[in-house]
Parts: sequence; structure tokens; C-alpha cells
Amino acid sequence: MIRGGTILSKTLALVGNPNSGKTTLFNNLTGSKQYVGNWPGVTVERKGGKLKKHDGFEVMDLPGIYSLSPYSPEEVITRNYLLEENPDVIVNIVDGSNLERNLYLTMQLLEMGCKVVVALNMMDLVRANGDVLDTELLSKELGCPVVPITATSGEGVEQLVARAVQIAQTQCDRKDPNSFSEEVERVLQEIGEMVAPMPHIERRWQLVKVLERDGQLLEKLKLSQGVFDKLEVLITRFEQQADDDAASIIASGRYQKIDSMLRSCYKSANVDYANTVSEKIDRIVTNRVLGLPIFLGIMWAVYYICIQTLGDETIGWMEELFEGISEYAGALLEAAGASEVMSGLVLDGIIGGVGAVLGFVPQICLLFLFLSFLEDCGYMARVAFIMDRIFRQFGLSGKSFIPMLIGTGCSVPGIMAARTIENERDRKLTIMLTPFIPCNAKLPVFALFAAAFFPEQSWVGPSMYLWGIVMVVVSGILLKKTKAFAGEPANFVMELPAYHWPRAKDILIHTWERARGFIVKAGTIIFLASGLVWLLQSFDFSFEMVDAQDSMMAVIGHYLAPVFAPLGFDSWQTAFAAITGFLAKEVVVSTFGILAGVAEATEEDPTLITTIQSMFTPASAYAFMIFTLLASPCFAAIGAIRREMGSWHWTFFALLYQTGLAYCMALLIYQIGSRM
Repeated sequence: MIRGGTILSKTLALVGNPNSGKTTLFNNLTGSKQYVGNWPGVTVERKGGKLKKHDGFEVMDLPGIYSLSPYSPEEVITRNYLLEENPDVIVNIVDGSNLERNLYLTMQLLEMGCKVVVALNMMDLVRANGDVLDTELLSKELGCPVVPITATSGEGVEQLVARAVQIAQTQCDRKDPNSFSEEVERVLQEIGEMVAPMPHIERRWQLVKVLERDGQLLEKLKLSQGVFDKLEVLITRFEQQADDDAASIIASGRYQKIDSMLRSCYKSANVDYANTVSEKIDRIVTNRVLGLPIFLGIMWAVYYICIQTLGDETIGWMEELFEGISEYAGALLEAAGASEVMSGLVLDGIIGGVGAVLGFVPQICLLFLFLSFLEDCGYMARVAFIMDRIFRQFGLSGKSFIPMLIGTGCSVPGIMAARTIENERDRKLTIMLTPFIPCNAKLPVFALFAAAFFPEQSWVGPSMYLWGIVMVVVSGILLKKTKAFAGEPANFVMELPAYHWPRAKDILIHTWERARGFIVKAGTIIFLASGLVWLLQSFDFSFEMVDAQDSMMAVIGHYLAPVFAPLGFDSWQTAFAAITGFLAKEVVVSTFGILAGVAEATEEDPTLITTIQSMFTPASAYAFMIFTLLASPCFAAIGAIRREMGSWHWTFFALLYQTGLAYCMALLIYQIGSRM
């Protein structure tokens, strides 16, 4: 493999259960800054990076799996990679605080005959619990190296790398699974021996997977019909004598082996979980009655602090920055003898439009900071647990809420995270509904309108999160009654991580990565969109410079105004602004900034606030916020929907449903609100 001009001859594959610390270790090994979260589904695609201080070595971060019998699409990615790519060494990340569950995958990896190094992660939690683990004895029992580490602090990582590199450079005698068909013939008679009580399984992995009726492996092995028939007869006989199915017997055998190993090398402190700090907190925050109100209260507090208190005080320097940029750019353009068109494009279009969005960067960064803390400390995982109880009553799975949590940063990774849902109907439903949860692109719109019309009502901004959840539930009720989405929701099993105080470094990295994406988007998509909006506002269809009311934007807006008039967006400016959100939600703010003719449009700018107040009433303003929340997402998210849905038919259905629901809800809110 060649990457960046460097030949990468060796591959280290990171494999482990979801939420075991794979991505954290990947960041340590490669210097990357991949997103880390306290719930499964953060890694939905394999990611590669160069191993630090070791030329020629590549590290692959694979999606989390519980076993090599995958059910969801992202688990298939890991399974297929291990089957087809044959990495030089597998670094199996094991959660040291939950060995029994994690070692099941380890047993399967060893059955494959691969070279495995076990990275025993979260040893800080093991020591904090008072547990004692003999890693040398565990290594002897497993028959592979075991290296204790704490990925978050870097403890033991160097020793792990040295061991993995050493093993990767040794010769591997693993047989190619594709050539195993001949060997199946030779082991047919051995199957009968497995009827006897089994303390553990030590058969070749391929044979075991045949016994488990693994369809993917059977197809890969290309068994002849005769061989397949013989296997079926022997497996049936095996199951009749054992009074159980082959897969269950094999799984039981693995767990028996794990239990035997742990009895000899692991001593638990027998901490009473009911009296731990995490359990005491959970009695309150996951309470059936208090759980949801507490979540909404926390989101209100976060939004109030970030938007209406600290955030409100931090944006002054952004105003000064863009004022200075505008004055400096104007002086340069005047000195260069720039035309009126060029000056207008740069000052009113680009600086005015982009500045309208970037003026909210301090508030957005504060919001990212708080959300990163809630995610890293373990609270957001509890929110998924709370929502599962609510969602299941309406035909949805708690698994659907994890993509929605991820989507609070950006809808694109949230949509991709729906791959963790093995049920295809639930997966499509989740992809459709994830954009209803406010992402960072919608926050500037909400902040602007809240400042213009509801400065004293601190509940208005956070109410968008509540509306998003309500619309998810309502949509679940409606769509689950249709043939396309009918059926029982997927089961949701999720281990709740222990509460812990996050590292400041990790929170700052998460905040910076999200903020950088927001800024980059402002400097690219919004930059181009702002220029386009200014051109449409400044020229007619003959491309002659005219007043705004005679521009192309005005003509388009006049055609759209009757459509949006029942929603309260009856002027050509508001109608046109409503559709610019389909490019990117931030463009709505930049459009109003250009219409207001300001170089920097922030919520404290009197010109922008006055302009917004002249276009809307409080009822129509809140309806506009709802329309922005629910309507079809940006182009990037539409592309993600197309990739995950796998067809344009489903993509168009999702967009029509989202926009239709947005229109109906905005209509309802305006018509009721305007009469109150």
C-alpha cells in the first residue's frame, strides 16, 4: 500500500467492542484527532493513519463489534476487513473493567489463527475499583501477549506499540480462508467428537463459523453441494444429541473458557454497584419521572449560558474584528480604484454574509464546550437510555437516539451513525428523522431570532430541542403505521460508562474540531453562497445593477411569497431567505445580513435586529424557526442521506416528508400564534 509517497508494508488493525477505547488509542498511535464519544456508533467507517515513530506501519481503526457474526452494516465492515485484508497484527482493545463480555471477541480472533495482541484498556478504572488482574497469567491462558494500558492518559501505549510491531514483523502461518474448502473435508469426522461436553472450543475458526451457519463464510468458502450436505447432516445430528443449536453450544463453550480463565487470574473487589457514585447519580438522572425534565433543564441551562449570558458578552470582539476588516477592505478597494460592483460584492456580499455567520462563533464554541463535557463525562449515554424508554412506546428504538445525539454537532455524521441499527426499516426511519434535532448550523438562526423577538424568554432557544424530539416521536407514530416502516423496533442494549471527570485536553480538542468545521464551512460554502445571494439582490435578469426591490432575488421572492404567506413569510425577502437554508442553514443568517446591508451581522447589531423585526411578527418569527428546524437539511446532509439510503427514491421521500412536515407545523404555529 502506498500513501503520501510512503510505502506502508505493515498494518495494525484496532479491533474491539464498541466504546472500548479504540478511537482514543488510534488518536494516540497516529496523532489524529478522530471524534471520541461515550456511546457505540462513533466509528462507522474504517479509518487509517500512519503509526507515529514507525515508518512503513499503518493503523486501521475499525468499527466496534461484539463478535465476528455481524448484524449491523458497520460490523460487517470490520468482519470483511479481517477476512479479506489479512492485517499483519490485530490489536484487540479490551475493556479491563468488563472482561467477560470483551474477551468473547478475543476468543474468536484467536480462533481465526491471526496474530493478536490484547490491549487491556481502562486499567485506571480497574485499579480504582480495587480489582486485581494478573496480566501475565491471562497472557499465558490466552496464548497471546497482553499489555495493560490506559488509552486516555497514554499509560502503557509505548509498550503496546513495541510488542505489536515486533509481532507484525514475524512470519504468519495463517491460512487463507479462501483456500479452506479442502480442509473442511478432512475435519468432517471431527464434528461428531464435539458432542461430548466441551470446556472450551479449540477448533479452526472456519469450521466453527460453519457450525454457526455463518452465511457470509459459507459463500466465501464456495463449498461443494456434497460437502455442504454432509455438514448439514452432521450439524443436525450434533444438535439433536446436544439438545441445543450449534451456535449456542459454541458460544457457551467460549464463555466457559473465559470464566475458567478469569477465575484463575482475576480477583474482583466485589464493589457494591448500588452504592457507587455512578449509581447514586443514575437514580436521579435516569429516573422514569425525572429523567426527561432533568435533560431538558440541562439543555436549557447550557443554551442560556452559551447564548444569552456568557456568549452574549463574548461577541463584542467579533463585531470589532469585522468592523476593522470591513474598514480595511474598503480602504484597499478605494485605493485600488475598485468598481462599485466589486466593492459591493466584497463589502456587502462576502464580508457582510460571512461575517453574519462568524459573528456567532464565540457562542457556538461555548456550546460545543458544554456538549463535549456532557458527552465525555458519560451523561449523554444516559440520555440515550432515557429516550429508549420513551421511543419504544411509540415504535422507535433507543438506538435511533444515538445518531441524533451525534447529529447535534452536524447531521452528516449523525446520519452515518445510523449504520449501527441492524433493522433496515428502523435504520431508514432514523436517517429521515435525525435532521430534526438541531445541529450547529441551525443555532445562529435560532440565536438571531431569539434576540430579535424573544430577548426575555430564555425558553425559546432550548424549545427547539424539545420540538425536535416531539417531531421524532410524532413521525415515529405516523410512519410506523405504514407498510414501509411497520414492525417491532430493534432491541437496544448499551453499557452505561461510569461517570468520570473528562480531561481538559480532550474537551478542548473536541470543541476545536467542531468549531473548525463550522468556520471552514463559513469560509467555503457560505462564502460562495453569500456572493451568490448578493448578486441576486443587486442585479436584474439583464445583469444590470439595480435596487434590491427590482433584483432577481425580488422577482424570485415574489413568486415564492404566496406559497409561504400562510406561514407568515409574506414578503419577498422572508420567502427567499426561507429557501436559502436548503444550501446551508447558516446562509439564512448571511442572507438577512446582506439584506440589512451590514458588514457584520450579530444579534446585537441594531441594523440587523431592526431589519428582522420589520419583516416578522413574534408568531411568524417562531414559525420561521420551526420551519428552519424541520425542513430539508443542507446539501451535504442530503448527500449523506442518499449514500445511506442507497436510492434516490428513498432520498426524495425523506426530503418531501421533512419539508412537508416543516410547512405544516410552521403553518399551525403561525395561525394559532397570530390569533393569541
